[in-house]
Amino acid sequence: MSQNVLAQRLRELEADGLVRRRRLGPPAPAAVYELTERGQELEPVLRALAHWGSRAPLPEDGAAELSVDALLFALRATFDPALAGELSLRCQLDVAGDRFRITVAGGRLELDRGEHAEPDAWLTVPEAATLRDLVFAGAALHDAVERADAEVAGDTARLAALLRCFPAAVRYPAPQDPGPPDPV
Repeated sequence: MSQNVLAQRLRELEADGLVRRRRLGPPAPAAVYELTERGQELEPVLRALAHWGSRAPLPEDGAAELSVDALLFALRATFDPALAGELSLRCQLDVAGDRFRITVAGGRLELDRGEHAEPDAWLTVPEAATLRDLVFAGAALHDAVERADAEVAGDTARLAALLRCFPAAVRYPAPQDPGPPDPV
């Protein structure tokens, strides 16, 4: 999307009361947009759409790689409290330099930007694709650590349990190539 189109869309969302613009303080004084209370009311709808979309096959060539923010939203949308059971965990997550707090307690997941003061576990991955593979593709945490695709610290057993709280959705079948048309 071009910058002009993005700027227009943000102005429209702001005019509709869904987002508000604010300035970050030092050391990175930049303009950011955040959801208003009205915008946050759309989260259940967006989660339902994300859950629905998670069942579509991704292209084999990796052209549709998820951004860090899209992946974290997918985690919120697909978290399964039944799989979490009695899991209680404060996890510090670092994905491609972005830091996130994950808290699981009482069958609920809270995930937002920032740092935990005293996390139980830490997971650092250099790119969103690694986290996606750990969560949705069944990649083993210890294998990712051995390949140096991930760094972990703290309670790795509970961290591994967290990664199993996001079921792989039942997939729609990939569209089949109909082949060449029949000769007439």
